[in-house]
Amino acid sequence: MRRADRLFQIVQLIRGRRLSTAAFLAGRLEVSLRTIYRDVADLQHQGIPIEGEAGVGYRLGAGFELPPLMFSQGEANALVAAARLAQTWVDGGMAREIEGALGKILSVLPPAARAAAEAQALYAPGSGLDTLAQAALQALREAVQSCHVVRLDYADVQGRPSLRRVRPLGCFYWGKVWTLSAWCELRDDFRGFRIDRIAAFEVLDERFRQEPGKTLADLLRQVEARMRDCPAEGLDGAAFSS
Repeated sequence: MRRADRLFQIVQLIRGRRLSTAAFLAGRLEVSLRTIYRDVADLQHQGIPIEGEAGVGYRLGAGFELPPLMFSQGEANALVAAARLAQTWVDGGMAREIEGALGKILSVLPPAARAAAEAQALYAPGSGLDTLAQAALQALREAVQSCHVVRLDYADVQGRPSLRRVRPLGCFYWGKVWTLSAWCELRDDFRGFRIDRIAAFEVLDERFRQEPGKTLADLLRQVEARMRDCPAEGLDGAAFSS
């Protein structure tokens, strides 16, 4: 890699993280720590507002902007592939946003690179979520973002119905199945709900605050701890069944 390219990559890596250690940068760029220290010092002398120091970590100062970036052929191919796969298994609103973003990405590529990216023989046949599941996923995803309480009419794996008030925390995809992870007020605990088993739902006007012990981060910590004890169990495991 040319030194000019390495300096550009250093700025990119630091820009994309809150704090980047010299060891992280050296590992990503496959150079020595000494090279990173020297390169960062040179960038600072050139006026790039890199804050931090050796042994602590680096970050970019507020307000720094790079000019528009050009994607490599491999990056463009990866983005097109990811977009094609995602569009089949997300809701309609998100699929439209993906289409718009992909169009912007492709528009900045040189003609040959764009043609190569679009010509990839990698597709996701359109047999994903049905219309009702897409609508439910979009509404629940938006409720997660806005922190609105949701009322669910739900049937468990045995088909037993129940009404729940939940605090939606995140939507998770398991390969043809989406689940909603939430804090369930009925169980006073975290629970997972398969979206295809939700008979009806209502996003209430009531909003909830993130409380210690009831957040997505708390749920993920519990999952991590349980998976250490039982590796086969995850967010959709028995411990978080509804």
